[in-house]
Amino acid sequence: MENDSKITINDVAVAAGVSKGTVDRVLHNRGDVSRKSREKVLRVIEELGYRPNLYASVLASRRQQTVICIIPEYSEGEFWELTARGIRSASGKSSSFGVNVSTIQYDQYDVDSFSSACSRALEANPSGVIIAPMFRVETLRFVERLRERGIYYMYIDSRLDDDGYLGYFGMPMYQSGYLCADLLTWGQPVDKVYVIRIARDKRGLSDPTVSRRVGFMDYMAENCPDCTVENVFIDPKDKDDIRARMDRLFASDGSPVKYIAMFNSRIHLVAGYLREKNIHSCRVVGFDVLEKNMEALRDGFVQVLIAQHSDLQAEAAVTAMADWLLIGKPLTRKDNYTQMDILNRYNCDYYL
Repeated sequence: MENDSKITINDVAVAAGVSKGTVDRVLHNRGDVSRKSREKVLRVIEELGYRPNLYASVLASRRQQTVICIIPEYSEGEFWELTARGIRSASGKSSSFGVNVSTIQYDQYDVDSFSSACSRALEANPSGVIIAPMFRVETLRFVERLRERGIYYMYIDSRLDDDGYLGYFGMPMYQSGYLCADLLTWGQPVDKVYVIRIARDKRGLSDPTVSRRVGFMDYMAENCPDCTVENVFIDPKDKDDIRARMDRLFASDGSPVKYIAMFNSRIHLVAGYLREKNIHSCRVVGFDVLEKNMEALRDGFVQVLIAQHSDLQAEAAVTAMADWLLIGKPLTRKDNYTQMDILNRYNCDYYL
């Protein structure tokens, strides 16, 4: 078509091989339409450039939709700040089509805070929920209640293995742990590696990187079976605790060469210790493009970062949820894995 304004419902119906009534039901997300017919109509709408008229019809229906995003609290410069930025970007675009997007934050170290956030989300009676899960059991209870109410939900950053989620946007967690182990050891014989872990909630209920850790351990078992993997737990809010535990790590044997990995975005805590002690002999691998992590990478205290655009992940999730709620547009894939980018000191400045 030369001009989008000339495209009519009849054009879409003819191209899709369905009736005008079927196209109308797809446009307004009502009535009984088979999945095959719905996908065919939506594909033709995209091909013919009918999308603006499609959203105009949604606006005309004056239906309001609410999407709630449940994510951890954050301070400036932390991982979840970038996620929140992506949510805000998508929210601005979706609001013009009658989709109201709001965020509820929780303390990732406090299961009661998470449960409270879930309760507040249910009280708002949303059409859809996007959730960053930290507490497995409580998350499964929450999504069961969502399913009972017919509320759609998606996962971002990490996901649980339940069957009801509409979509996931984030890294393939298991594979990222496997990759981390390979980048740490290069498949060479290593006697010992240290995994620095966050001492999370007191009841031990929060473990968002468990799948990444499984991938790491599987790689080590397959490729470095004689290697010892030692877990070192630190309190991210206590610098004295970090210093004391890292002191013990370096005093554990006479070698100044240590192989160190961290599965969340806090590798800068390790780098801070190495900088303070002026230690340059270690191989250190971490995750995510926080500025503190990037600084440590540039200065050689971290050798590799496995990076992801968490803002784009969040934006894509909100957009996909809005499209589903407005026009019933199905996701191309249920698990939308984002690429795992490998950064070192020579390419990191070109990533963001």
